[in-house]
Amino acid sequence: MPHEFILKNARIILDNEVLAGSVLVRDGEIADISEGSTAAGEDMEGDFLTPGLIELHTDHLEGHYAPRPKVRWNPIAAVQAHDAQIAASGITTVFDALRVGLDDEAEVGVEDMRVLADAISDGMKSNRLRAEHFLHLRCEVSAPDCLEAFSLLEGYDRVRMASLMDHAPGQRQFTDPETYRVYYMRKMKVSEEEFRLYCERRMAQSQRNSAANRAAISQACRARDIVLASHDDATVAHVGEAVEQGIRVAEFPTTLTAAEASKQAGLSVLMGAPNVVRGGSHSGNVSARELAENGCLDILSSDYIPFSLMQSAFFLSDVVDRISLPQAMRLVSKNSAEAVGLDDRGEIAVGKRADLVRVRVDDHVPLIKTVWRQGARVI
Repeated sequence: MPHEFILKNARIILDNEVLAGSVLVRDGEIADISEGSTAAGEDMEGDFLTPGLIELHTDHLEGHYAPRPKVRWNPIAAVQAHDAQIAASGITTVFDALRVGLDDEAEVGVEDMRVLADAISDGMKSNRLRAEHFLHLRCEVSAPDCLEAFSLLEGYDRVRMASLMDHAPGQRQFTDPETYRVYYMRKMKVSEEEFRLYCERRMAQSQRNSAANRAAISQACRARDIVLASHDDATVAHVGEAVEQGIRVAEFPTTLTAAEASKQAGLSVLMGAPNVVRGGSHSGNVSARELAENGCLDILSSDYIPFSLMQSAFFLSDVVDRISLPQAMRLVSKNSAEAVGLDDRGEIAVGKRADLVRVRVDDHVPLIKTVWRQGARVI
């Protein structure tokens, strides 16, 4: 006997329209979508039904595992706490970002990342997790230990994505040097002289390590079919380098010029959902809304606030005239799935996985009522 149920009286966010109707779920997949009312089924009371969201780059897990300096939480508990918040935010597929390469600000190292990778893998195997979790390796190519750390993590079977980043001073994240100085001096609580020495050390590391590490990691990822992402591209030259390295996703470009060049090169442009909600970048770079208005935005990531993903989709459709709600929803579901080759999910369509979210919007803020992954209720 097949397991099936009907969700009726919903506003269903499809690929190109919002349909008032019902969805039939059978054995974990969407079996039918029909317009109008039906007698049978669970009443959605006119709430929205969205695809399960797909998160490609979140740093959220690390804060659960290392919530204070020198504190390490039980990794299984940390992963489960992170997973619960992810699922409650409507995210049914998540790529958890793990550090690869230790910069001077980080207290956690590669052994901590292996502990978390093991906890995620075990959680998936034992069916303890609500969302489906993959691994995203955040490769700090300027770090001396980057390649060694990458070699210890690349073999995990849940690794599907890697990003190449260089956070050394004078590199990509901060286009304004003064903004960089203010941000890091406050973050690290150091004097002007200590900050000057830090910058000199990090710039020297970048000059020694970045080019070789970029080349080695991009080659390894192409061989293993791991999706490659660039990070904080600022110039046309940066984008050209990304194309040569086989990059498929341009994460957080810092300028409109870089975003436009990425689009022209066929890369998927990813920006932060908190950037959308806040109205700008905390680093003083180009805003995600500006990229959306210029047709240069493909994917949104919750980055450090899981709930911002659903919030940004509804918010963006309200504030940008050229973006409808179905278009905004593609930024957090279908486009993300396509960028990483997950063609079984990302939209409400017959034959796709029944990853679904019931959402009610109250005073312009979405309220997530229920979440299903492959037809099983997880929230």
